Amino acid sequence: MPEARILDGKAAAAALRLQIAAEAARLKARHGIVPGIAMVLVGDDPASQVYVRSKTRAAGEAGFHVRDIVLAADAPEADVLAQVAALNADPQVHGFLVQLPLPPQVDPERVIDAIDPAKDADGFHVVNAGRLAMGRDGVVPATPLGCMHLIRRARAELAGLEAVVIGRSNTVGKPMAQLLLREHCTVTIAHSRTRGLADIARRADVLVAAVGRPEIVRGDWIKPGATVIDVGINRLPPETPGEKGRLVGDVAFAEAVAVAGAITPVPGGVGPMTIACLLQNTLLLARRSAGAAA
Repeated sequence: MPEARILDGKAAAAALRLQIAAEAARLKARHGIVPGIAMVLVGDDPASQVYVRSKTRAAGEAGFHVRDIVLAADAPEADVLAQVAALNADPQVHGFLVQLPLPPQVDPERVIDAIDPAKDADGFHVVNAGRLAMGRDGVVPATPLGCMHLIRRARAELAGLEAVVIGRSNTVGKPMAQLLLREHCTVTIAHSRTRGLADIARRADVLVAAVGRPEIVRGDWIKPGATVIDVGINRLPPETPGEKGRLVGDVAFAEAVAVAGAITPVPGGVGPMTIACLLQNTLLLARRSAGAAA
């Protein structure tokens, strides 16, 4: 059997960002509205800083109005909530996010609940989660939305396929399952405590791994020809002291690529699509603010 087709998230994200930039330019020309996005970073977590810089750069390249807001690591929860309230009221900001994780003194649920659902670029607010669960229009979390873009590149028809999502988080696993249900897949949600996890994974025509455990999904867990979407990004311990350990996903890529029909790499798979879909969400919110067709 030939090796799996590699689903290039960088190329797919670049194409999507070009479309978004063109739509943003049309929105400005027709309605005088420049999509506005804000990102709130609390503290100096290095990974979060990298994520925010990547999002800021991509938004600027798409022609968005971008605002970065940085609060100290010891900022009280009241200050974070005040910043959220200010962004809710700012007409130039159509979508915003508060970068997770937050320092221990700040309750992430309280912060997310305070975001106006009509400006919830991450799609984490309970109102948007409820709309997705009910099959109604809302804002879909960017990572599962990006996964769906990649799945559709590999599968022209999803109806009737068996899909397995390994992971049950509110940000990826649960919304991913909802999106696959919308496409008429038969969906199983599994997780690290699922009994017979390997046997369940082997049933999947579409397998999404989002459990946060390095290379937990082995090659013999994969149905021949399956589409495999690896959401995980984990850094292994360094082989040599003082060096960075290599990044791996939740799937043992070298084993899986010999069995799957299509697979995302790590890095360069789902990550770039997450950023592109965050911009897509913000453009959607800006269009809605203009009364334009979404």
